[in-house]
Parts: sequence; C-alpha cells; structure tokens
Amino acid sequence: MKRFLLAFFFVLVSLPALPQNRGLPDFTELVEKQGPAVVNISTTQTQRSGGKGAQPFPFDENDPMYEFFRRFIPRQPGMPGFPGVPREFESRSLGSGFVISADGYILTNAHVVDSADEILVRLTDKREFKARVIGTDKRTDVALIKIDAAGLPTVRLGDPGVLKVGEWVVAIGSPFGFDNSVTAGIVSAKGRSLPQENYVPFIQTDVAVNPGNSGGPLFNMKGEVVGINSQIYSRSGGFMGISFAIPIDVAMEVQGQLRATGKVSRGRIGVVIQEVTKELAESFGLAKAQGAVVNAVEKGGPADRGGVEPGDVILRFDGKPIASSGDLPRIVGATKPGSKATMQVWRKGATRDLVVVVAEIPVEEKTASRSSRSVKPAERAANRLGLVVSELTAEQKRELKVDAGLLVEDVRNMAARAELRPGDILLALIARGESIELKSVEQFNRLLGQFDKSASVTLLVRRGELQTFVTLKAIPEKRGE
Repeated sequence: MKRFLLAFFFVLVSLPALPQNRGLPDFTELVEKQGPAVVNISTTQTQRSGGKGAQPFPFDENDPMYEFFRRFIPRQPGMPGFPGVPREFESRSLGSGFVISADGYILTNAHVVDSADEILVRLTDKREFKARVIGTDKRTDVALIKIDAAGLPTVRLGDPGVLKVGEWVVAIGSPFGFDNSVTAGIVSAKGRSLPQENYVPFIQTDVAVNPGNSGGPLFNMKGEVVGINSQIYSRSGGFMGISFAIPIDVAMEVQGQLRATGKVSRGRIGVVIQEVTKELAESFGLAKAQGAVVNAVEKGGPADRGGVEPGDVILRFDGKPIASSGDLPRIVGATKPGSKATMQVWRKGATRDLVVVVAEIPVEEKTASRSSRSVKPAERAANRLGLVVSELTAEQKRELKVDAGLLVEDVRNMAARAELRPGDILLALIARGESIELKSVEQFNRLLGQFDKSASVTLLVRRGELQTFVTLKAIPEKRGE
C-alpha cells in the first residue's frame, strides 16, 4: 500500500504545473483591425465677445504671443479686445467618431458637433474631410455626420444585451487630441440611469475616458462596437474611474431615423412618474418594489383618455415589464406615435389592463414651471408626522384647481424636512393600496391614528405644478424627562 501511495505521489509531482489564473487579454489584434475605422473630429465655431468680458488681445491665453502683447503693447481704444469693443474669435473643440458605412456615414456625440460652423474629420491614414451634419438627437446625445468618401473601413456592431458586468471592453478615441489612443477596462454596470437622461440605459465602465474621447466606440473582446463613449463622472474634469457609454442598439435606432428624416420621433403618454420604493410598495400593497408610480396625469393626454389615474403603478407597457421607473420613458419613447399599446397597472390591490394611443413628443418640450409659496408658520401643535397643516380656502382651491387638500404651514420633523416644505399641498393619503382624498385637518389626524405608531405613511404631495408621493415616519413619542 505504501509503495502504491509513493508511486501515485511521484506521478502527481511529475505533472506540469497548471496555471492558477489566465493572463491579461491581448488587445493588439482588435486595435489593428478596428482602429482604422475610428476617426478624429475637430470642430470650429465662431463666437463674438465684447464689453467687460472681452479678451484684451487677439490671442488665446495659451499662445506665446499673448504674454508678449500683455506686457509690452499698451492697449489702445479701437483695438480688438479693448473693453467695450466687440470682437470675433474661433472656438475649437475635439472629439471622436467611427465609420458605420463605407460611403462615409459616421456616428459621434451630439455635443461634439453641436453649433459647429465647420467639422473636420481626420482618418488614421492622415486624410482629412469636411463633414456635414445629417442630424443630431440631444436626448440621447447621438449625432450622424457624413463625409464624401468611398471604400472606408467600417466597424462591426455587437449586441449590448449580451454584454456582462465584469467583461473586458476597449475604448479607442482622441483624448486631448491624441489620435487613436487605446484604453481598456471592464463593464462596471448596465442599464444605468443618469439625471436628465431618460432615454438611455447607459453602460458604465472603468475604461479611462477623457475630453476628446466623446463619440468614440466602445468595443467588446470580439472587436464589435457595443457603445458610444459619451460621459464621465468627474470632479476635476478628468477621468476618475467611471465613464458611461450609449448602447449601440439605442444609437443605431436613432441614426436610422436621422438618416431617413433628419429627426427622431418618440412616443409619449402624458404622465409624471417616480420610482417605487420599498415603503411605497408597502403602501400600495405590492409584493415587491417594481414599476413606476403615476404622480400626475396630463389632462386630455393619452394616459388620461386611456383611464390612467394618479396613484396607479405601471407594471408593464406594450408587453414589456417595468422593473424601475427609468424603464418607462425608454419603452414609451421607442413606441411608434399613433400606435395602440396595452398597459398593465396596479390599482387598489389588483392589476388591470388599459389601452392607450401613444402620442408624439414635440420637438421642444416645455419644462413645467415650479412655484413656491411663502407661508408663515402658525404657532400650533404639529401632528404625529411633525406637520402643521391647514385646510385650503375656497380661493386657494380655485387657484390650484383642486377640490380638496391641506396646506403645509410648518415641518417640525427632522426626517420630514428632507421631503416636505412649507407651501406644499397634501392631496391624498395612501392606505392599503387605496388613495384617500384629504379634506380636513380632523380627517387627516383621524386617518393617522389608524396607523401603528412605528408605521410609515405615504402622501400624495403637490409642489407648484408637480406632484409626487412621499413616505414619512411618525415622530417617536417622548418619554418623561
């Protein structure tokens, strides 16, 4: 037996050592094959300045002649840049792009070519072309430009849907004007929503992206473009470890419309929504936090005509699940205006299906105006939420166009101050999935008394022209001193 064990051990130690981990990926072949389809984009814009803000000399501050003129040439009235004398100067910017068709169509970011008087595209073989803008879409930050060329190298397109978090990705672009610079990293997250960016589920990476990389491609390890590098998170203006790319399927849908019509048509249903938190899910009787809760419905809009009500939680739209509120604008926006869509909503503890006819987002949306009221706090006791409220007068109801509601006069609960402010209007209280209209202070306090002392309370709040749901917790009772 001992001889057998010794022989087995000898065989094991004689085997070649297996690698404990794989080596780093090799990007050389990817860059060699795909790099020629990446271009440098420089733009020129003529700007006019004058008055107190005029530059004292007709040179950029980085120009060596600027310091010479500043020190030795006295300024004379009438010379360019003399205070009060307007002058014109050229503003230049840099970006990146990539060729998607051999006849010269190029994708980049809208902010790269926005307001440019001249766009110059430089290829890796040093050829330069003047480009014209086919169309831009600021909502997704995608632009399609065209150069007069043929037989150009093109990129291959991939599927961002199969991209995995942790997967290696490569960016090629012109950071700070350094053409065809290559950086690599991994996918940090997918479907990332950013403030004021409702139509793009961004790909988050840790690939080094800097000014000049904007509009350049993000490649997977197969050498396929999966995104367009668009934004960075930075406190210094430079790369800090987080960058965001527009998924290429979103960009290609946009460029298809830009190429066909020069603009992008998107659907809308006329609702104001917010995220469903764990506390809101409990208030509405949902098993889990999902969907988008409707704060307000545009009067006469598609949702209003389809029977949608404030307090509804939209769970599915046109057969697609709404996991979070950010999903709804993207799905509705991608729906063809004029088409009918079935929407599943959660209302009063049950689901129901509604049919809406999708409208089109106008070219320029008006931003809802926000107004604030200056209300002097009343010297009265606060309720168990730490709120001092009063009933609306007939004049206030007419002005606000509401039938009922309570005016917040003071907020004395520290936790509530982050959500409510004097001047807010409390329209309804949500209890076990039902919305109860608030008509009087006595009724409000009676409803609060029905909740456990440690329970959270959800309110429908109006502030200016906007409505939102707010969840608050009661103030802990003080014990004897």
